Amino acid sequence: MTDEAAALSSARAYRRALGIAALAALGALGAAIAAAGPEVAPAAGRGEDPGWVLGPFGDGVGIDGGAVIHLERAALVAYVVVLACARALPAKLLWSVIAGLAVMFVLAPPLLSLDVFSYVSYARLEGVHGINPYEAGPAAAPGDESLPFIEDWREKVSVYGPLFTLLTLPLSGLGVAAAVWTLKALAGAAVLAIAWILYRLAPLRGVDPRFAAAFVPLNPLVLVHVVGGAHNDAVMAALMTAAVAAIVLARPVLGGLGVAAAAAAKASAALLAPFALIGAERRGRFALGLALGSIAIGGVGLAVFGTSIDEALKVGGQSQSVATRASLPVTISDEIGLDLDFVRTASIALWVGALAGLLVWTVRGGDWVRAVGWASVGLLAATSYLTPWYAIWALPHVALARDRVLVVVSVLLSAFLLRQQVPGLGG
Repeated sequence: MTDEAAALSSARAYRRALGIAALAALGALGAAIAAAGPEVAPAAGRGEDPGWVLGPFGDGVGIDGGAVIHLERAALVAYVVVLACARALPAKLLWSVIAGLAVMFVLAPPLLSLDVFSYVSYARLEGVHGINPYEAGPAAAPGDESLPFIEDWREKVSVYGPLFTLLTLPLSGLGVAAAVWTLKALAGAAVLAIAWILYRLAPLRGVDPRFAAAFVPLNPLVLVHVVGGAHNDAVMAALMTAAVAAIVLARPVLGGLGVAAAAAAKASAALLAPFALIGAERRGRFALGLALGSIAIGGVGLAVFGTSIDEALKVGGQSQSVATRASLPVTISDEIGLDLDFVRTASIALWVGALAGLLVWTVRGGDWVRAVGWASVGLLAATSYLTPWYAIWALPHVALARDRVLVVVSVLLSAFLLRQQVPGLGG
């Protein structure tokens, strides 16, 4: 063995050891967060304190919200090390940690949010009480067992896509506990599906499959908030990732159907549509799939919920009329002292300009997956309503983008969200 080969072998062994140590740290930190206890489970103590809310971890290890945030930040550091060393990691070990952490956060109580109870409540409004969730909020059924777990959205109609609402309707007959744990399992399964699709698709995109597999499910924001909080963004992101895979694999009709389904789960997925149309080899067939999917899902939605499903389409505009502490425009306004409305308007204007530029670049032959990655990250940076679980909107695209700068930017955005996060955000 030459000196150069020996040096390369030694460097690989070092990266392997460092990556394994980071995986172990991430596993330990994840276990501590998942089993933290009632302090990070805002549903605990509600509804006459049902014991099922805390799940198999029960009272946990007694870690409070402030400490959990520091643990998440430490987990982000470990995550970055895992990404840097991913190519040297044993695939079986990597998948074991990915699966183990996903299961751990499925079994954790609903973390740092009450949104999953809103999903259940909207399903029960239609399925149990015969009330259209796009016309009335949870408070319209004052005796429902889900209502004690809902805080901020009691009077609000659903803003979720008709496909997601239709998927949750069968849960209405299971009771709140079974419905919540089913949605937790669904979030975990969706994140694992994203990892598997990225792993299989990565070689076709010139990306190391271990890096791609680790990029989404090991991000602490995904583990703690998407899986731990059972947010429906996981379902939307899984459908988007499947749509991207179909287009890359030259299955444009399936790609169009996937984009339609993702947007019908949550409207923000519609951002993928123009880039996918440009990137598809047979654009007419993609457009056909998109049209068929939209007509089919829209038709069923109209049949079940009527024209009020347009509430799901208003969410983008409505969200810009409010703001969260976790957003970049709010941070800029607070730190510099600029008027928030000005910063918010300027941020969206800059993003719209960048979006137009990315579309033009893609039409001229640019990589459409890379372009949608930048567009998604830009949207997260520009919106004034930002929550930690929104990170999954961009991460699958970034994983396949073949753009190191974009990877760094997405990690910095994750770090920013952890800097600004407060316990119970989104409840």
